[in-house]
Amino acid sequence: MDKTLVTRSTGMLLLKLIENQDMYGYQMIEELARRSEDTFALKAGTLYPLLHDLEKAGLITAYERTADTGRVRKYYSITKAGRAELSAKTEEWRQFSHAVNKVLGGAGYAF
Repeated sequence: MDKTLVTRSTGMLLLKLIENQDMYGYQMIEELARRSEDTFALKAGTLYPLLHDLEKAGLITAYERTADTGRVRKYYSITKAGRAELSAKTEEWRQFSHAVNKVLGGAGYAF
């Protein structure tokens, strides 16, 4: 798969992951791989700069919580601005993918 396709959509996918549940980094990596059937296999070195950028943009916030094991983990939560961004990017993606499918498959989208 072309990595530029993944790069441009990763922020939207991360926002979607934490839309209904706060998550810590490794949890996001695992969940993204699971939901995408391993199409999206992020490494920590890729994930954390993306999370930092989303936090800097005000789309997510971070906080620490101690797990049952005693380990302190950094959790990420979507903000109101993040929800608005997710909604806008989701609609943008729907329009884009609809147009691509029309070109690739014609009127019936059969390809």
